[in-house]
Amino acid sequence: MLNYKHLHYFWVVAREGGIARASEKLHLTPQTISAQLTALENQLGVRLFSRVGRGLELTGTGKRVLSYADEIFSLGGELEELIHQLPASLPQTLKIGVVDVVPKSITHRILSPVLQAPEAVRLICREASLDNLLAELAVHRLDLVLADSKIPPTVSTRGYSHKIGECGISFFATARIKDTLKGDFPHSLDAAPMLLPSTGNQLRAGIDHWLAKHRLNPHIVAEFDDSALMKVFGQQGAGIFIAPTAIEAEVEAQYQCRCIGRVDEVSARFYAITVERKIVHPVVVSIIETARKALFS
Repeated sequence: MLNYKHLHYFWVVAREGGIARASEKLHLTPQTISAQLTALENQLGVRLFSRVGRGLELTGTGKRVLSYADEIFSLGGELEELIHQLPASLPQTLKIGVVDVVPKSITHRILSPVLQAPEAVRLICREASLDNLLAELAVHRLDLVLADSKIPPTVSTRGYSHKIGECGISFFATARIKDTLKGDFPHSLDAAPMLLPSTGNQLRAGIDHWLAKHRLNPHIVAEFDDSALMKVFGQQGAGIFIAPTAIEAEVEAQYQCRCIGRVDEVSARFYAITVERKIVHPVVVSIIETARKALFS
């Protein structure tokens, strides 16, 4: 790799017209500068100066190298000037990946403190599958991944799953569907139209086990990867749907539905996945602590 310190000495010598004047400008001895120029020429494998009388003259290659050095150090000067003109405090950028099955209301409740922080923070959110987000986290394109499960043992990505919290689930229905249900909860779910998360989802596995344990056989109308889409269908009366109990009041208000029962045996869990075993980013620490106290306490 090019030694930019040597290149800088060459640049100053060429601009000052000789080693003696360059040594005064750089506050270095002529012998030191001469040695650095020789090292640069040896590294590049070309002669940059030819001696004319008692002075130095740029070779043809030296002139071409000087044109690049002019551009390099000119850009460096512009960068330094730009930095000095920037405001004293720039907003931090926090890049967060959200697994697509995490409810939007949960994500909002977890991340909203970021925008209320006293220091300026620019929040960048990206939604995708867990595998894709873990790949981006591994190359530091993300600071944090919000997920509904730990890093799967089959994934080779190095990272650490920090549990934010867990809660039970609530079942919701429109007033029209609620009036058609027979018996008390949970027996009222038997043969009732139901919307569920897609098979393979960790929460879905818990729901299936709970339904089988209580010998309940609802009529599964549809399955969804996107929990928000499931709630919209539920709002339109397509069937009973579920959401974490932690956001029960928000779901009722937003989707004009009513909670018909709660189950603590099935847990919705949420994790912050980072590349750090111990989280040191102050904003990320604040996110997790606030969520644990306000959302899952």
